[in-house]
Amino acid sequence: MSQQSWNDRIVGERMAVDQEFSTRIAGSRFSSQEWSLIMTATEFEIERPEDPDRARIVANTEKLEQILPELENVRSQAGAMGGMGGDSGASSGGGLVDSIKGALGMGGDGATSYEAERQAAEELTQEYAEELQSHLESKGRWDSVRNVAAGTD
Repeated sequence: MSQQSWNDRIVGERMAVDQEFSTRIAGSRFSSQEWSLIMTATEFEIERPEDPDRARIVANTEKLEQILPELENVRSQAGAMGGMGGDSGASSGGGLVDSIKGALGMGGDGATSYEAERQAAEELTQEYAEELQSHLESKGRWDSVRNVAAGTD
């Protein structure tokens, strides 16, 4: 219950961090569509909210495994549209040819590819969590959000 309520209290800050973080996404291996999918599978939690010195926002990425195959579908669709999917081109590290090779078993080990995608997504979501916490701290909201998560507010 308290995890949900602290998340509810920072919707505006999340939107601001999303805007700031968009340049980081543009420079990553993920397109904005892929990032949106990753974020739907990510939950943010506050570790040790009762300890002001050690509390921190972390990305819970346990559900990423469920969406990894869908990331490939997003890339395939963007590649099939001739790159009309926006920023999915070279930065995504895939495309139609790679998708076809993968489907034919010529593109390497799918499990290895998924592992690399999962690891990159985990690193990026944790960067986002750190950026979110930094944003909350700079706005003077971190202590109140942490207290809500701890159930003391």
